[in-house]
Order: sequence, then C-alpha cells, then structure tokens
Amino acid sequence: MSPLLDPAVVAEPATAPLSRAMREGSQAAHTEAENSSFMAELTAARVNALGVRDYLLRYREVYRTMEMLGTELGAEPAVAAVVDPALDRLPAIEEDLAYWAEASGVPAPDVFHSPATDAYVAQLLEARTWAPLFVAHHYTRYLGDLSGGQVIGRVLDRELGLAGRGTAFYAFPGIPKPKPYKDGYRARLDALELTPGQQARVVEEVSTAFELNQAVFTELGRDLAGYLR
Repeated sequence: MSPLLDPAVVAEPATAPLSRAMREGSQAAHTEAENSSFMAELTAARVNALGVRDYLLRYREVYRTMEMLGTELGAEPAVAAVVDPALDRLPAIEEDLAYWAEASGVPAPDVFHSPATDAYVAQLLEARTWAPLFVAHHYTRYLGDLSGGQVIGRVLDRELGLAGRGTAFYAFPGIPKPKPYKDGYRARLDALELTPGQQARVVEEVSTAFELNQAVFTELGRDLAGYLR
C-alpha cells in the first residue's frame, strides 16, 4: 500500500484556528440572540429602569458563577489563558444594580432566580467537567462585553444622559484599548492544544452559550411592555 493511503500515516485534516471556529460555528445562534426584542430595545435606550434592573439581576448570577469558576479552575492551562481580573464584571454589576434599583423604586434582592438564569448557571457548573467548556462561556460573555457591550454602554450613557452612572458594567478601566486586548485573547485561544474533536466540542458549547443568553432575553421579552420608556 502506498504510504499516502496508509491510515497509520494519514495526517488529521487541518482545522481552522480555534477563535475563528468559535466565531463562525456559533454565528447563527449569536445573530438570533442579539436580534431579540429585548436587546433591540435596550440597544436603542428604550428600556426603563426596572427593565435594566431585571436584566442586571439575571446577569449578576451568571457572572457570579463564572467568576467563581474562574478562580476554582484557574490552575487549568485553558482557563489560565483567558481569565483576567481586568475582565471581572461582578463588582460593576453590583454598582449598577444599586443605581437602577433606586431609579426604579424596586429594591434588588441579594439572590435572584429565574428559569432562564438557573438553566444558564447549571450549564456553567457543568463546565467543571472539562476546562475548555468554561472557556467557551468565558469567550461568549467577556468578548461580547468588549465588543457589542461597548456600543450599548455608549448609547445608554448618551441617550439617557447618565454621565457614567449605571453603566459600570460596560466600562473596563483596566483595558483602555479593547481591540488589541481582544486580538491577544484570540491568539491565546488559538494556542490551546486541542484535537479537532475537542475543538468541535468547544464550538458546540459556544453555540449553547448563545442559546442560553437568548433564553434570558426571551424571558425578559415576555415583560417588555412593562419595561419600555
């Protein structure tokens, strides 16, 4: 048999860089999530204080869990490659919640549960089983915060005249230039040593993460009439 035809010496097919595979493989789920009715209204600064409060309550639980896992799994090489205290959002969310709860006249509970949030948190906790699964969720949220999140923060601040109040979630004082930071983040993803099968599993988890975000937006959308200015 020709060596070129011998299964023992045929190389595995080349795969795209992980960061590109994550972006391209989750594009449909990403587009569906960002086109939700609630996000459309939030991005247009048409959501009232109660709506922003309820949005932040859900994501406080998500980030609380992610940042707990980032510490817990920090010794794992895949996690160490992406976790950075400059990305942490929980203190900023707590600051914003205090502002929007006061503005809405509805206090924010210390712990918040909703079906969509609880499902999201449960999926994050499953990522303990294999560190690259956590990386899929980390990528989905934090790179989104450094991309579209920056647009939302600027729109809210400008259209509502907030002068920086209630928008700490979108501010990254430790990352003054998001573009080079995101480039470095993607380069670290691409340097992870994953087999094609493992890479495919990470891409699948990114799509799952976007679907979980879509579920949160859908849940918020059910009360959209009460959230509009």
